[in-house]
Amino acid sequence: MTTLIGVYGAAGCGRGIMPLLRIQVAQAELVFIDDGQALGQINGHKIVTWQDFLDIPAEEKAVSIAIAASKTRQLLAEKCATAEIPLIEARAASVVQMDDVTIKDGACLSPFVTLTSNISIGRCFHANLYSYVEHDCVIGDFVTFAPGAKVNGNVSIGDHAYIGSGAIVRQGITIGAGAVVGMGAVVTRDVKPGVTVVGNPAKPLTKD
Repeated sequence: MTTLIGVYGAAGCGRGIMPLLRIQVAQAELVFIDDGQALGQINGHKIVTWQDFLDIPAEEKAVSIAIAASKTRQLLAEKCATAEIPLIEARAASVVQMDDVTIKDGACLSPFVTLTSNISIGRCFHANLYSYVEHDCVIGDFVTFAPGAKVNGNVSIGDHAYIGSGAIVRQGITIGAGAVVGMGAVVTRDVKPGVTVVGNPAKPLTKD
């Protein structure tokens, strides 16, 4: 049986996810899908357009959406659904997952991510290097954790939220949909939807 896996996005995020899938689905043919980059090859894999991907003959196909922008991830997930192409989870062998963790389709879990117990995670979750989610968290769809993001227990995170590199979210906090937690921020209070917070303790970003 021939299997074709497409990593949507040939930029830095995609080039970090491709090696995980190369190990995970060793017998599959793997390509990058990128409609905005010159066609050719990168890191030994072809770059094709979406239409090219659809036209390549294969008995089974799947896509990993390796795009950092969450709204774009959602649009591409809808495109895949329309074409009846399933999303595949990309998971490093070093990921630690404990008890009663549910993750919806399309996650990208980078090396040394830790998911402890009793966690619910939505669609197309991106967890970058060394990030973690502690117990009893609820995470929405299209959420992104930058490298080293630390989310402690009983935290709720809304759809499309972004947790920056090295940020720490205190236990029991709610992060609203579309909120952004800046790099290195320490979140000690709830963050409203769409708000960007920075600093220690984290406060809403204000423009001068």
